[in-house]
Amino acid sequence: MNSKSINSPEQRLRDLQHFGEEGGVIPVIDLAATTTFLNPKDMEQTFLGEKEGCYLYSRHSNPTVNMFSLKMAALENTESALGVSSGMAAIACSLEQLMPNGGEIISSMTVYGGTYALFKNVFPKQGIKTHFVDINDFSAVESLINSNTKVLYAETISNPLLKLANIKKLSALAAKHNLKLVIDNTFSPCLVTPFDLGADVVIHSCTKFISGSSDMIAGVICGTKDFIASLRDVNTGAVMLKGPIMDARIAHELYLRLDHLPVRIRAHSAAAQYFAEGLEKNNIPVIYPGLKSHPQHNDYVSQLNPTYGFGGMIAITIESAEKSMLLAQKLQTEKFGLYAVSLGFSRTLMTVPAITTSSEISREDQLKMNLPQGLLRLSLGYVGDHQVLLERFLNVYKQVIG
Repeated sequence: MNSKSINSPEQRLRDLQHFGEEGGVIPVIDLAATTTFLNPKDMEQTFLGEKEGCYLYSRHSNPTVNMFSLKMAALENTESALGVSSGMAAIACSLEQLMPNGGEIISSMTVYGGTYALFKNVFPKQGIKTHFVDINDFSAVESLINSNTKVLYAETISNPLLKLANIKKLSALAAKHNLKLVIDNTFSPCLVTPFDLGADVVIHSCTKFISGSSDMIAGVICGTKDFIASLRDVNTGAVMLKGPIMDARIAHELYLRLDHLPVRIRAHSAAAQYFAEGLEKNNIPVIYPGLKSHPQHNDYVSQLNPTYGFGGMIAITIESAEKSMLLAQKLQTEKFGLYAVSLGFSRTLMTVPAITTSSEISREDQLKMNLPQGLLRLSLGYVGDHQVLLERFLNVYKQVIG
């Protein structure tokens, strides 16, 4: 048997077995806010961090959340993980835990608008400064490193320009300068395993592909056992003390959905590949890493786990935001997709990032990252006949754009 298939994200999920306290094949939903200790000494030791395996209080740990976290650790091949209330909570708590006394972050310039706003507007109040840079310009990245630098930060596949971070090279650079590499893998679960490429911390907004149904807000932090334990420390843990915990009901639902995540990712990828090839044949300017015309196509191939495709995200360059919005509006009317933020849904979602999900980024910085005002971002769903949906798009595109 191929050793890669044995250690694939899909097989790791498959091999994580749960029998339940009463023999159930799925975990129960434990809604208890607090937990009984039969021995008072055990409670004291738990508060001191000297005793493992004891549940104390659901802000500290919860059995159902822990089961989901174990499954996410299996997916990302990390030692441990911790479910939290949102993707932004995952980003903020991870970085605050890594930088308790402040310091500097070197971040990819092409990041989600909420991440950019956190780094630029909130973190400086906590003594954390961020330098935004082309994360694949390694000379530029290294030139910014100084004694205060603590973290390199990037998205595996950037939002919304679909640029790939070279995680192996960033990892080598981080190791050289004793830095931590934090990777947001929201766009690429199953596709890429950042920890295997050298990342120290991997985060997700589970609202997106992990959920798959656009019906919940959640996040997760994946990393070493020691780092995850530090987040739950009763005296210094960012998650424990700030409290952005995951609800047990959401953890249970996500636990169940993870089993079919690989199937969904393949379906998203197949739909996006078909659609991108159709657009390219019709000379529509499309950005998709599965196309050989994508400037980083070969780099993608070198980092991707086999059999999952190139993901469900596509971007189309339109001349203006007004034209892009009009196109999306008419596409929605013609039942091609939905004009809505977010991604990873079973149906196609469309947005114009420059004026929506990336609107927190100043126009000056949007120009620096080469973000066109009219860029239309599509999260390709897998529901429906691909050919019919492509024809609908092409018909509307000809009407609106020409």
